[in-house]
Amino acid sequence: MDNEKTAKFVNDVWDSSIIPKLCDYIRIPNKSPHFDPDWAAHGHMERAVSLLEGWCREQPIAGMSVEVVRIEGRTPVLFIDVPGASDDVVLLYGHYDKQPEFSGWHSDLDPWKPVIKDGKLYGRGGADDGYATFGSLTAIRALQEQGVPHAHCVVLIEGCEESGSFDLPFYIDLLQDRIGAPSLVVCLDAECGNYDQLWCTTSLRGNLTGELNVEVLTEGVHSGAAGGIVPSSFRIARQLLSQVEDEATGRILLDALHVDIPPQRIAQAELAAETLGRSVYTKYPWAVHDAAPVESPQELLLNNTWRPSLSVTGAEGLPAIVNAGNVQLPKTCLKLSFRLPPTCDAEAATGAVAKAFANDVASLARVEFHADSAAAGWNAPSVADWLHESMQTASGHFFGKPSMYMGTGGTIPFMGLLGEKFPDAQFLVTGLLGPKSNAHGPNEFLHIETGKRLTSCVAQVLEDHFRRARKSATENA
Repeated sequence: MDNEKTAKFVNDVWDSSIIPKLCDYIRIPNKSPHFDPDWAAHGHMERAVSLLEGWCREQPIAGMSVEVVRIEGRTPVLFIDVPGASDDVVLLYGHYDKQPEFSGWHSDLDPWKPVIKDGKLYGRGGADDGYATFGSLTAIRALQEQGVPHAHCVVLIEGCEESGSFDLPFYIDLLQDRIGAPSLVVCLDAECGNYDQLWCTTSLRGNLTGELNVEVLTEGVHSGAAGGIVPSSFRIARQLLSQVEDEATGRILLDALHVDIPPQRIAQAELAAETLGRSVYTKYPWAVHDAAPVESPQELLLNNTWRPSLSVTGAEGLPAIVNAGNVQLPKTCLKLSFRLPPTCDAEAATGAVAKAFANDVASLARVEFHADSAAAGWNAPSVADWLHESMQTASGHFFGKPSMYMGTGGTIPFMGLLGEKFPDAQFLVTGLLGPKSNAHGPNEFLHIETGKRLTSCVAQVLEDHFRRARKSATENA
């Protein structure tokens, strides 16, 4: 592959085709099923998958077939099959559903309004990860334009990832024969430590979400009449949280949610911390000036990738301040999100949390904990020498710096599923979610130049994968 030709081709396709189509995609509020239970009736999911399907069909890729696969009552899957010069299979993955709007967008920005400024495309879902379909096919095209062979490629784009991918296993079973047994999986839904080099994700945390409901009254009563007799539902909820989390440090107190961190991951976190330095924490929009955690960058990375944490992501029962009269609240309901270490047993973690909340600290209240979902994490297999060398080569060619490894604090349920089904596969899990890109939050953006370079890197890896497979076949003949 001629690297200069590849870079120019990819740059031209992004500018002339991908960016305009991504702008159209951002305008579609296709929220994931958890956030839009009536998604089928609203039609936004259908608009999004149809937009992607239409663009894919326009691409001059030899032998390609494009299909929207449907199972009644489930979000559609975009399935693309590209024959290759070998029967070896590469599976490329992404998703087209989105997180909800959230608040706090800058006055000139909006989740459903694409805005390009300072080399960034703002709007919900561009980086997380609407670009994956476009990037995957453009990487394949870059090879075909130069007559460079590649393996059989299957592109799978789902519509349920932001809800835990609960629809996906049904499609994997349905499409199992057409997917085959991939020897390489390319996932474009992950993070990057900076925008200066190719980053490979080595692990993903699991995610346990649920609702903690504390009810003390059947209706609100005057706080002067009830105060001192009826306990505060908020206080009891706070007590219950203290059963699972040290409120002073944030450390999770349940042994079932902790694991031993592999030495290799500790070493990779150390190297990543040396590269990223203070940007490990300065990338966040802190409310205080010059915020500086007491932990080292390496410890912060390990906290974020291999240790459990708890976030309260929503609440009910608390009126807006403008409507907060002197009323003893009847109940407090909290939406909880536990991030679990990559190798933590999600089912055991769920049981441990439920048991902790069943502790009798609230004899005067009705307490219920309902787990919405429990997604296991993922720890990548050892990276094969050929893939390590390929990533280094690609990053050197298209970024001018070496490739790096790091864990990711988020969750991609598909990776755990694939890891179980295809234990011998190699994984390139990467993405555009770098500093301040703020997926799920306000002002989400896609770093355009990094998107172009990442696409070229994927083309390099596809070429090297084919060469490696051909060499292995020759050696085994």
